[in-house]
Amino acid sequence: MDSSTTPGGRSRREATRQKLYEAAVTLIAEQGFSATTVDEIAERAGVAKGTVYYNFASKSVLFEELLRHGVGLLTASLREAAERTARGGGTRVDALDAMIRAGLVFIDRYPAFTQLYVAELWRTNRAWQSTLLVVRQEAVAVVEGVLREGIEHGEFSDEIDVQLTAAALVGMVLVAALDWQAFQPERSLDDVHAALSRLLQGRVSGTGRGTG
Repeated sequence: MDSSTTPGGRSRREATRQKLYEAAVTLIAEQGFSATTVDEIAERAGVAKGTVYYNFASKSVLFEELLRHGVGLLTASLREAAERTARGGGTRVDALDAMIRAGLVFIDRYPAFTQLYVAELWRTNRAWQSTLLVVRQEAVAVVEGVLREGIEHGEFSDEIDVQLTAAALVGMVLVAALDWQAFQPERSLDDVHAALSRLLQGRVSGTGRGTG
């Protein structure tokens, strides 16, 4: 029997795939997809070249699965934040705020992956474009669900464009977090979260609002 069909075999294979994901994302972030070779990925992961091809049919398949894996982790963290808030009796605004923080925590933990993901969103000639669109929509759909619940319960205006608002919130977190890491690394995660939380809650105009 193939050891990969046993619980121990599956865990070993998952550990190997995780090493390959980490090696690939680091190398591709450093030098680009085209310039990164399978030999370099294998060397960085500390495995034989054949191990790469045992787990993935090609470098493109490895990268496609890396995108699926990474965005899947992000989606799960957003969903868990929303569900945790609901269990605690929070509002949908609280849920969105918790999801913003979850997104920042994810990006702080996986900065190289986030850079690659954002860059790939703007490319149209990649073999994995359809996969990327699917997994992106899975992440955005979690936010859409919270917005729709908020509309149904009267917390949000029914004039909200759910799809565009959800995409804008996810995009805000991604871009703000990358800007934070690249240009304002001295700021803490709590500080960045507080700034985005104020934006979410419509207090960007400050204390002078309505005094004119």
